Amino acid sequence: MYSTAFEYYRANTVQEAVSLLRAHPGAKLLAGGHSLLPQMKLRVAQPAALIDIGRVADLAGISISGASIKIGAGTTYNAIVTSAVIREHCPVLSETAAQVGDQQVRNRGTIGGSLSHADPAADLPTVVVALGATLTVVGPRGPRTIPAGQFFTDLFTTALAEDEVLTAITVPSMGAGTGGAYQKHRHPASGYAVVGVAAVVSLSGGAVQSATIVIGGTTANPVRASAAESALTRHKLDAASKAATIAAAADKAADAITNPLSDHYASAEYRRHLATVLTRRALTAAVQRAGG
Repeated sequence: MYSTAFEYYRANTVQEAVSLLRAHPGAKLLAGGHSLLPQMKLRVAQPAALIDIGRVADLAGISISGASIKIGAGTTYNAIVTSAVIREHCPVLSETAAQVGDQQVRNRGTIGGSLSHADPAADLPTVVVALGATLTVVGPRGPRTIPAGQFFTDLFTTALAEDEVLTAITVPSMGAGTGGAYQKHRHPASGYAVVGVAAVVSLSGGAVQSATIVIGGTTANPVRASAAESALTRHKLDAASKAATIAAAADKAADAITNPLSDHYASAEYRRHLATVLTRRALTAAVQRAGG
């Protein structure tokens, strides 16, 4: 099927994109296009105008300053996968981006596009929430920052205003004693996450100082598994008890899932089961990478 007719504009700067959004209510931003264009072809989305921001140079790039890594919203998945900075200082983000789609998708798709689209089956929203990322958006009133945990508000819905552009994502550098992991059950046809779990664990003296567990694909937005986090925090992870402690925490992961998604491939019950299994795997890997 072909999309409905639309007007096309190319923005050369962020401010130009903001001005175009204000001038064309209901317009959609176009970066990689791997989420938006299929929706338009199916006529799920029918914007009257597209504003192409794919060539706005300021939106791409990765830099590190102190304990923070700044990633331009227009940075492709492949750039994240291959970035030496991210591989060294936040490897879980690089590993997650490597699981998105196929190589063609990773060459064109962008982190900002994924986060703004807010697909519940996407991988990166789950991980940026687990990392405690901060998102910078720019609108006619200037820039503002939104914690990743507050950015996703409903199914395919975010805290972005219609005239705002997501410009950057800032994630913390993961120092010694902190490890992260992302595990997902991949849909065999699409590659999307039926369920995805991100875990970030910090250890000190063999004990868990902090744990963040976020589950994606089961509900409209990524959700923190608070009960599972509490069950792990402050526990000593010695050789004899580590597996049992992680398993006990993972058993509480499904407590965070209310109103789970269900479809012909994966029922709500199956998704809850996968959340438990994948939480155990993600925690095991995160603890190992943290030095436990």
